[in-house]
Amino acid sequence: MDALVLTGIKSLELQDIAQPEVKPNEVKIHTAFAGICGTDHALYAGLPGSAPAVPPIVLGHENSGVVAEVGSAVTNVKVGDRVSVDPNIYCGQCKYCRTGRPELCENLSAVGVTRDGGFEEYFTAPASVVYPIPDNVSLKSAAVVEPISCAVHGIKLLKVTPYQKALVIGDGFMGELFVQILQAYGIHQVDLAGIVDEKLAMNKEKFGVKNTFNTMKGDKIPEGEYDVIIEAVGLPQTQEAAVEASARGAQVLMFGVGGPDAKFEMNTYEIFQKQLTIQGSFINPNAFEDSLALLSSGKLDVESLMSHELDYNTVDDFVNGKLGVVSKAVVKVGGEEA
Repeated sequence: MDALVLTGIKSLELQDIAQPEVKPNEVKIHTAFAGICGTDHALYAGLPGSAPAVPPIVLGHENSGVVAEVGSAVTNVKVGDRVSVDPNIYCGQCKYCRTGRPELCENLSAVGVTRDGGFEEYFTAPASVVYPIPDNVSLKSAAVVEPISCAVHGIKLLKVTPYQKALVIGDGFMGELFVQILQAYGIHQVDLAGIVDEKLAMNKEKFGVKNTFNTMKGDKIPEGEYDVIIEAVGLPQTQEAAVEASARGAQVLMFGVGGPDAKFEMNTYEIFQKQLTIQGSFINPNAFEDSLALLSSGKLDVESLMSHELDYNTVDDFVNGKLGVVSKAVVKVGGEEA
């Protein structure tokens, strides 16, 4: 079968490899689509994701497909089911797993990071992380359940209520997802700060954003106005802006992935005086069911946010930045007929 293999730092090779064998508790999936995200960029460059990726490895932790084979102990899915896979596999034995914080697992493994993922025709995953998708959700949309679930996990870490006024900083794919998810969770006003006029306009016209700010063109984000701020960029200047935008009693979700050595400054008295909550968010525990429900309900439109549909031959161009501005890219491996 065809597989796009990460063979070293910034090295992808299309190879013909054997189909994986299915263990008793595993499912073999005929891949339909696989999404590409910032984590894949990091892994391609030799940086860690949720866990280190050691070449040779097949990436693709965002994926969807059709069940091709099930192991002898599998009962939750059957051959022919359309599915999406939560890539993160927890050990269940460390102190974090045993105290209800599996995202902090000391022995975390992941499909498409520590074991082969969706950039191949067939891949396997433990049945425990394989989720059937609703009939009204396309396989293309289902390929991005994982990033949706990461955003949902972040929202679950906060206390959200309709009266709140929210700001999302970052008009990349994750920021745009947060716009829709915050509204789905009932927040009455969501504003968006970013750098691309076309994205800001679309989110205002199509997804109900009230105010937009293009910070590249000098728009100032109001200070002290927002009850919930989602920082979805990961740069020191946007992290500082998130804190500055906070009202009294606000919650600031630091969702954007910063550099391993990056730091930002904050006024410690302001944190005290405003009684701020500054919250980190890592991966996506117990959020797949909610994410699938949001997709099925029609409250999320993810395909409008997908700017590029790639094949194996154009993935390298994408991760090398040769395709220009990309909102969200998915690789068509088998397609809807997978």
